[in-house]
Amino acid sequence: MEKIEHTMVRTNGINMHVASIGSGPAILFLHGFPELWYSWRHQMLSLSSLGFRAIAPDLRGYGDTDAPPSPDSYSALHIVGDLVGLLDHMGLDQVFLVGHDWGAIIAWYFCLFRPDRIKALVNLSVPFFRRDPTINFVEKFRAALGDDFYMCRFQISGEAEEDFSWDTVKVFTRILANRDPKPPLIPKEIGFRGIYKDPPSLPSWLSQQDINHYATKFNQTGFTGGLNYYRALNLTWSLTAAWTEGRVKVPTKFILGDLDLTYHFTGMKEYIHSEEGLKKDVPALDQVELLTLSIKRNHMRSLNTFTIISFPNSDTRNRKC
Repeated sequence: MEKIEHTMVRTNGINMHVASIGSGPAILFLHGFPELWYSWRHQMLSLSSLGFRAIAPDLRGYGDTDAPPSPDSYSALHIVGDLVGLLDHMGLDQVFLVGHDWGAIIAWYFCLFRPDRIKALVNLSVPFFRRDPTINFVEKFRAALGDDFYMCRFQISGEAEEDFSWDTVKVFTRILANRDPKPPLIPKEIGFRGIYKDPPSLPSWLSQQDINHYATKFNQTGFTGGLNYYRALNLTWSLTAAWTEGRVKVPTKFILGDLDLTYHFTGMKEYIHSEEGLKKDVPALDQVELLTLSIKRNHMRSLNTFTIISFPNSDTRNRKC
């Protein structure tokens, strides 16, 4: 860990904290909610030893990166703009891109907006979401899952922040160790504090040290930056009308677990595995890999990456990560 370098980069009007290590072909890692660059530390060390340059920023609103107060500063265009500026600052014309959770959503948009900057994509957990021109993202979730669905509840400023700040150690234990694939519904009378008060025991691949690292950082920064991604969903929907029929055309591998939340959304399994679904929206899709809990346990301990994958269509195609 002490070999990982930490720098601050000025990009797109903000100061971004960036962790990096190694030299060679560059891989850009994008974390999810509520996480940090730290989520990729194992992959960064492993891949740098194989001749790659691993780069993992704290995304806008997280960790040591600036967190503009307004949700209007967190559209997908803002976040991708930050990352394009980061690549320009580092003198990188193209990178391999890896995303998880919200980082996966941003990665899809990155490939949609600027495919010229991406050699290949490996995305985890969250599939590409087609833009429905007839209804925005939040209202579509509300219609399907009701007002208590967590993304709808996140729209209320201050409510989730207060509940998450109540006991950050319990919150992160509950979020990171969760294995319940049902869509989280949070009745107002219970609140997020109510469902996080009795966290599960830690799995073998997650340590108390890891939990404490996240809890300490979020105690310092709060959760508003990360929650603003959800509060900007409809702004992203409004600003991306020109990409309504857009397709992700970079070489892609998509990996998810059988207990991932999004996999259990209504119609999602059919979309992911159908030729008229994800394959149509991502025509250069090389592979969809669905992992069971037993597979994840075997891989998480050593690499924390779920699987062994190769990047297609490049001069490093025979290297593994």
